Amino acid sequence: MHFIPEALDEYVVAHTEDEPELLQQLTRETFQKILQPRMLSGHYQGRLLSMISKIINPKSILEIGTYTGYSALCLAEGLQEHGVLHTIDINEELVDFQRKYFDISPYGSQIHQHLGDATEIIPELDLTYDLVFIDADKPNYVNYFHLIVDRLNKGGILLSDNVLWSGKVIQQVKEDDLSTLALLEYNKLLKEDKRIETVLLPIRDGLTISRKL
Repeated sequence: MHFIPEALDEYVVAHTEDEPELLQQLTRETFQKILQPRMLSGHYQGRLLSMISKIINPKSILEIGTYTGYSALCLAEGLQEHGVLHTIDINEELVDFQRKYFDISPYGSQIHQHLGDATEIIPELDLTYDLVFIDADKPNYVNYFHLIVDRLNKGGILLSDNVLWSGKVIQQVKEDDLSTLALLEYNKLLKEDKRIETVLLPIRDGLTISRKL
């Protein structure tokens, strides 16, 4: 979903930091071999994730929703020298694809993959986080928030993707549209929860930045 004219959007991308070669390769192979390649964060949002992570310089990152590993690699760029990134995905078929690119990158030893249901895995990880990125199944966004908010360190950042859902959040919603209904509930939760402060950015499909107070 584009919120500005396409030509202006192209100008924005052209004047943003170049996409690393490894991520260009990952993108090409994703489009060649993997279903739903539009799920990739992509050049512009990937550089934004990288920049936010570099500003935070986190010791620990949690990513919920790995897909082919693009966003994990972007977030890993900001890790401290001995920092770790834990990423969770339910798709067993993507594990080897992710690992290949993680190991080619400089961050392979810092990235830990978890396969399965994130609502079951998160409670098993005895960790706190400086940065959390949620980009998974929308009906569970509220559940993910409640699982991680108390594990987010003071001043830590929660990033939530797809919060505008192609504009469906301001359209009439059908009763069976569970994803849109879940995002409406989630966006309201982020605005009202007193443990965080939140700004929703109209970038690509909507990206929310929340800071733990």
